[in-house]
Amino acid sequence: MPDAGRPVPGIIRAAGAVLWRDGGNGPEVALIHRPSHDDWSFPKGRLKRGEHVLRAAVREVEEETGVPPRLGRRLPASTYPKDDRVKRVDYWAARAVADASAFAPFTPNDEVDRLEWLPFDRAARRLTRSHDVDLLNEFAGGPLRTWPLVILRHASAGEKRDWAGADELRPLDFRGRAEAVDLAGLLAAFGPVRIVGSATARCLETVLPYARSEGLPVATDAAFTIGETDADRACRRLFDLVGDGVPTVVCTHGEIVADLVSGLCRELGEKVPEDPALEKSEFWTAHLSGREIAALERH
Repeated sequence: MPDAGRPVPGIIRAAGAVLWRDGGNGPEVALIHRPSHDDWSFPKGRLKRGEHVLRAAVREVEEETGVPPRLGRRLPASTYPKDDRVKRVDYWAARAVADASAFAPFTPNDEVDRLEWLPFDRAARRLTRSHDVDLLNEFAGGPLRTWPLVILRHASAGEKRDWAGADELRPLDFRGRAEAVDLAGLLAAFGPVRIVGSATARCLETVLPYARSEGLPVATDAAFTIGETDADRACRRLFDLVGDGVPTVVCTHGEIVADLVSGLCRELGEKVPEDPALEKSEFWTAHLSGREIAALERH
């Protein structure tokens, strides 16, 4: 259950994905050829300064293939020596969006001159490096189709003691508004989702930039609203949402998030994280397949 979003001092960070689509005879994965290395690999690249790893994964895949991805379950990271340092590449399974043909076609360039979509067996023979073959095997051994359930703690809203009005009207502060804008880009990595939030100004404002950018409605639910609920009620409602099988983000409060994450893991037979709590604007993403958690990650 790695926290892929936090920077690690002294490590070169990169991100990429095993990008897949439905082919005529089964699923196919995208491999790229880099002329400077004369190798075949998965699309990936270094993080820009200050860039979040989720943004980097989406950007690199689209830049190198021309195909917008939707990130799925987390895959094992690859770590190896690089120029007297250590390089870490974080990977995800990623589905090509259904209407990818509407985007710019692949254009060869000096960095990537070929793109091929191959079934698993041919891709394993084409890949240059053994650790990429291991990554492919890990991808092929798990569920291809998963859907995300995001449990999000609202962004920064100052201190309750400094707010004289009704607590449900306490808004995001300057920092929180910036965090909400950043969150819109990160949540978009998982594609459009149903948005359910606490009926408080700070929770609604946290998801508003994402809702506006994706053209999505926001539903409020007392089960996730501080002062209206408790841990048992919140968890029961969360399990109802899981039963729907619909990609969802739940924006709620610090007093509730740890109970939601712990309850979800116990309900679906997953080990509870050592520290399920979240700081403001952090989130857990559970990638679900049926009644199982295929991957759990914190950002």
